[in-house]
Amino acid sequence: MAARVVTVAFEGVEARRVDVEVQLTTGQNLFMLVGLGDKAVAESRERVRGAFAGLGLALPGKRIVANLAPADLPKEGSHYDLPIALAVMAAMGVIPLDALDDWAAMGELSLDGRIAPTAGALPAAMAAGAMGLGLICPEACGPEAAWAGGTRILAPRSLVSLINHFRGLQILTAPAPGPVVEGESPRDLRDVKGQEHAKRALEITAAGGHNLLFVGPPGSGKSMLAQRLPGLLPPLTSAELLETSMVHSVAGLIAKGTLTRARPYRAPHHSASMAALTGGGLKAKPGEVSLAHNGVLFLDELPEFGVQALDSLRGPLETGEVMVARANAHVRYPARVQLIAAMNPCRCGHGGAGRGACGKAPRCQRDYQGRVSGPLMDRIDLAVDMPAVTAADLALPPPAEGTAEVAVRVARARQLQADRAAALAATPGGIDVLNGRAEGRFLDQIADLDEAGRSLLARAAEAGQISARGWTRTLRLARTIADLEGAPSVRRLHVAEALAHRRTALVGEDAVPRLSGVDLTAR
Repeated sequence: MAARVVTVAFEGVEARRVDVEVQLTTGQNLFMLVGLGDKAVAESRERVRGAFAGLGLALPGKRIVANLAPADLPKEGSHYDLPIALAVMAAMGVIPLDALDDWAAMGELSLDGRIAPTAGALPAAMAAGAMGLGLICPEACGPEAAWAGGTRILAPRSLVSLINHFRGLQILTAPAPGPVVEGESPRDLRDVKGQEHAKRALEITAAGGHNLLFVGPPGSGKSMLAQRLPGLLPPLTSAELLETSMVHSVAGLIAKGTLTRARPYRAPHHSASMAALTGGGLKAKPGEVSLAHNGVLFLDELPEFGVQALDSLRGPLETGEVMVARANAHVRYPARVQLIAAMNPCRCGHGGAGRGACGKAPRCQRDYQGRVSGPLMDRIDLAVDMPAVTAADLALPPPAEGTAEVAVRVARARQLQADRAAALAATPGGIDVLNGRAEGRFLDQIADLDEAGRSLLARAAEAGQISARGWTRTLRLARTIADLEGAPSVRRLHVAEALAHRRTALVGEDAVPRLSGVDLTAR
């Protein structure tokens, strides 16, 4: 007697079809699992055996062979328990042999027959729907899987309820999708006193989806400003919400199907490894750069991160995805993020000027900041030097403008970008329409420079102050500045401000670029 049940294997956020084939034959009383499974899959035999015992069932005294096909695809995780158990029961005649023809299944079994939750219910439901199948998943995963839309979902609490459903003794109702919550209240920019130049850079960053670096002594407000960026960003669109939720589902971060339209904000500690940042490990799980997909990745104390870990972000920042290469598989995760970084000017924290100045400046600054490679710095659009906050700043009343007022201007600038992309038949409303990722025809359209602006940018390039990548990123940045002003074209003053934000030298060594005696920050 043979039976077959469909399940899935995860490759990044993609779920690939796996057929669980169970055959009962005469011979030695043995339960064999084949099909390139990992340790968790091999242990499914004992969990299935224990779950059957908890239900008062005994495995037949025959040779049981469970094959996970295709055999050359690596299988990882405990979610194969339920499909193996269902295939065995169908082969035994406990449930009708054809009852599972229209279903895929996933779930871990407890020894008492309960079905425990596993990660990846949402991409599994999406894959099942694409195959024209419904999905059987644990009760706790039902609200998450229900977000897949038209896919039929069964979410039993235990094997008993599932057996009774297929035998017509009980009817399981389809679960409802989990709630959509707004997330935590955003932190207000009014809490930050002084640092008007840094606030301006944060607004530009939010409007165009650019990368940003804050450089300043301890207590200057670098982390405070970074934590207020999510409040300036619009909620996730429906497409972005699905993309982000797929990553979080694979990582097991969706609780009871609850989704949020707030953009992700991830702030890993500087001791994070390369695998923690970009993904990998035993099961090639998504890293911080993927968990922040469509949101913000904040790296505080940037030079304290490992050199290899930081440089591993160079590709994802450019392409918007990360490829985790393993000996037997290549796993792709989305990684479209805004990088916000913060660092002190040197190890002692204060740099070479002002109160508490470093006695080893500028060598200490050069050595400390040199831990961040030039190619990574070239991918940062804005670099802001933040002086220490003075007592006079702290004595000021709260600023007139807060997060709500700035967010209105950001939304207006983003709408201009969406309209501009829609005119080129690009996907409206998605993050790809932002100036910070413009390329091809979209980049050609936003680069509507006047003659003075083009001449200024050319002089900066000829002086070696910007690379070819820097040229493109300066154009994108200037376009965002123009959008915030509602300007139809990019003028010289917009290019000048963009160039002033590009990092060309260490702090304390004339970090503002100048050409032929012309101050680029002059408007």
